[in-house]
Amino acid sequence: MMSRHCSFCDATESEENPLIAGNGVYICKNCVFSAYKIMFGDEKQSSDTNKSELLEAVDNLMTPKELNNFLSDYIIGQEKARKLLSVAVYNHYKRIFKTHEVSDDDTEIAKSNVLLIGPTGSGKTLMAQTIARVLNVPIAITDATSLTEAGYVGEDVENILTKLIQAADGDVQRAEKGIVFIDEVDKVARMSENRSITRDVSGEGVQQALLKIIEGAEVNIPPKGGRKHPNQEFTTIDTKNILFICGGAFDGLEDILKRKQGDNILGFGHEKKTKDEQKPTYDMVEPDDLVSYGLIPELIGRLPIIASLQEISEEDMVRILVEPKNSLVKQYKKLFSIDGVDLSFEDEALKAIAAKSIKRKTGARGLRAILEENMIDIMYELPEYEGYEVLITKDVIENNQDPVYIKKSNQKIA
Repeated sequence: MMSRHCSFCDATESEENPLIAGNGVYICKNCVFSAYKIMFGDEKQSSDTNKSELLEAVDNLMTPKELNNFLSDYIIGQEKARKLLSVAVYNHYKRIFKTHEVSDDDTEIAKSNVLLIGPTGSGKTLMAQTIARVLNVPIAITDATSLTEAGYVGEDVENILTKLIQAADGDVQRAEKGIVFIDEVDKVARMSENRSITRDVSGEGVQQALLKIIEGAEVNIPPKGGRKHPNQEFTTIDTKNILFICGGAFDGLEDILKRKQGDNILGFGHEKKTKDEQKPTYDMVEPDDLVSYGLIPELIGRLPIIASLQEISEEDMVRILVEPKNSLVKQYKKLFSIDGVDLSFEDEALKAIAAKSIKRKTGARGLRAILEENMIDIMYELPEYEGYEVLITKDVIENNQDPVYIKKSNQKIA
């Protein structure tokens, strides 16, 4: 009888290496094992890696105090908001990783998604980015104004999840424990509390579309984003363990708070309040105020934690310039040092930068633009000043004057 050979490796059939016969072809046991390893080996390795990362996340889950301390290295002020966010994030990931350690009952802990309310440039996006960095989880950041209901021109709400998977390098399991930050959520508020009989494509419709993914559901999304089409392959992602953080400036919310507070209180026994005492703050915001603003109650119910950020004072703005680990002053000093130049700022110059940003109402976000405006000419000539110190004065910021160049031998050059 003629011996049979593997069609792949040409090995001869034996008791140790039997063949599987096909339609005129054969494959040996060794090739079957090799094929299995090729097809599923990486997937198993990825699964083992995911388990290892999850175990590490359980062991290294930071306490609220530790999270807040980390945030304080990058975010100046906003103590109350940092505290609220730290507790919310800790509870969220404790819910994912540690609830099984307590008991075997069927009690389910609901997600604690977060709504950040504060002026432009107060640190909402930075808070979400910093939390994601310390936890080593993927984060997707999107602007609510770019979203529309499914079927309309614009970006589907579900494309947010595609961005999250991309941030996780295609690892769906890792993405399912990530963070989604939706900025400008106030821009999709209804214009009034009365429901319109017409279709609200970019307002209430978007809020309704957000409900499903924020609450927690298995969502089918196109792997590369874009619109859904019939007969298209989909990636399924479960959103029940994804932390959603929404942010918005909510311009005009102060008017709602004023009406509720009542600027003029008539009657005896009421002390007259000063203007500062009468001025409402974001700390006073309650869910019904957000309904009056135009958010639907169902969406507010899925964002149970409301953290308010205050407008940044000039003093805090100066601290933002110099204190955080990645502060702008530290960044520019490093850039200058690469060319062998020392950079320093007078205190009055830092105050002038902060005052400009407050005047422009751009918050901390506007600090870089102000610095770039004043530093561009200096950096243009920077390589020629190796061995010098460059001193930025108040006049550089306010009057566009040249800085003071100080040679290391202490000889000054105007």
